[in-house]
Amino acid sequence: MPLSAAQRHAAAHVDAIQPDLSAWTATIFDFGETAWREYRSVDWYVKTLRQHGFTVEEGSAGMPTAFAAEWSNGSGPSVGMYAEYDAVPGNCQAASTYKSPRAGLNEHAGGHTDPHSGLGIAALGGLLATKSAMEREGITGTLRFTGEPAEKVRGSKPIHAAKGYYDGLDGMLSFHPFYMLPMCNTVRWDTHCGAAYSMIYRFICDQPEDWGRSDGAPIPQSHSAIRAPGANDALMMMYMASKALRDSMLPHQGGWSVSEAILTAGQATADNLPAGLAEIQYMMRMPDLAMAEQATAFLDRNAEHAARMSGCRYERHWVCKSRPGLANHAMANLVWDSLQAVGAPRWDDRAKEKAREIQVNLGLKPMPEPFIDEMEELIDPQSAEAILRRDLPPSQLNSTSDDYTDMSWHAPLARFYIARPALKAPPGYRYPGWVMNALGGMPETIDPMVTTAAKVLALSALRLMEDEAARKAARTEFDTRTGGGIGGAKWIPPLCDYDPPIHFRWPEYVETARGRDWWIPTHPIS
Repeated sequence: MPLSAAQRHAAAHVDAIQPDLSAWTATIFDFGETAWREYRSVDWYVKTLRQHGFTVEEGSAGMPTAFAAEWSNGSGPSVGMYAEYDAVPGNCQAASTYKSPRAGLNEHAGGHTDPHSGLGIAALGGLLATKSAMEREGITGTLRFTGEPAEKVRGSKPIHAAKGYYDGLDGMLSFHPFYMLPMCNTVRWDTHCGAAYSMIYRFICDQPEDWGRSDGAPIPQSHSAIRAPGANDALMMMYMASKALRDSMLPHQGGWSVSEAILTAGQATADNLPAGLAEIQYMMRMPDLAMAEQATAFLDRNAEHAARMSGCRYERHWVCKSRPGLANHAMANLVWDSLQAVGAPRWDDRAKEKAREIQVNLGLKPMPEPFIDEMEELIDPQSAEAILRRDLPPSQLNSTSDDYTDMSWHAPLARFYIARPALKAPPGYRYPGWVMNALGGMPETIDPMVTTAAKVLALSALRLMEDEAARKAARTEFDTRTGGGIGGAKWIPPLCDYDPPIHFRWPEYVETARGRDWWIPTHPIS
């Protein structure tokens, strides 16, 4: 399909602002802020969007590091895009060709792995190019752009969805850097991401003196008096029992996982007093909601017994409950058309030289063509789907997890992937994790992904704006798959029945007498 004048302008606009996109990507990469604590990142996005004429609601849906922006050129279709900008702890890597944390920090601080720094700026570039084309060509309609914190814990989208932030859109465009072959320069077809549940179990030992006493007598004034084992013991019993019984938690088929993290709670106590508070977080990736509910019941039972055995009580606090994704072939084909028009990203000699420097610094022989071949190739959605399904049982409808899926129940959605930089490996060799992180921060290696994704987003958004038949096809399919649209017979309502989990001790940066530091102290004591 030939490009419209608006689409041609948008593609040229992305090229015109490419230096800005490059600098902006580096800015967010250097912030490296983690879930629910992306203060500098969200401040930057809010200010930038307002400078470009968007109205912005800060702290949307009760999340301090979320936002909801909108720009309208009159009545007409509405299209949604979004930014993610959270990093993850323990991955603080500089944009360099050797292993090194960002200046003034330790490797245990936050860093971008996926990288959401490039994801968010690519979306912003597509948004601004779409706006410019609408203004130039007089296209009426509305652009909606949300800031989505804490994606790594599936945090914001289930909450935004429950509050109606995606309702009323004619289409939602979801981009992610590729993270597994064959999902490279393609669009998801049928097998979208699955359900994700995450919760924090909090063990509280607030009456340790009652442990083992039946006479109601006051606790003797003795450090050797019997006391409850305490919260740490409860946590460890929960941790070990759930890990030991994990294989019996769910059927031995389908791609599912349950992982845990012990949260630091700062509960150092005297040596003869039990810990009063301990917390453990679980994250579940499940093909469907029934499996997630079954695993949750299993963990609840373990928490109850662990608390009883250690003289504690327990609380369960939700971090996320996200629905499995809903396919939309009409939207997938629309984005696939745009991706074919833009083409796969290309990495030039400057990028290849950076890649070779990494190989040399790792003691490897530099390769003439250091990037994996698939990065510069397109794969059509049906072929990617067929490869993806090879390892999945026929009964499994969804695979892995990502909270974009919650958007798919409120508007016709397409999920597409653009290649991020990744290196070929010699036989039997596996690159250390810092390599991918560094490639996501160096302009020479990450910029091709950002500009390509921005163009695909802009061309797809404008197609939705200009092509009434395409919008109608996407809406008709959405209504059919949900049994009548939002609230229809086959529609899954939001699962979010909890407040944003922003009050836990999520890791973050702090200002100290030593300067800016990670909240788990990492600087050497001088």
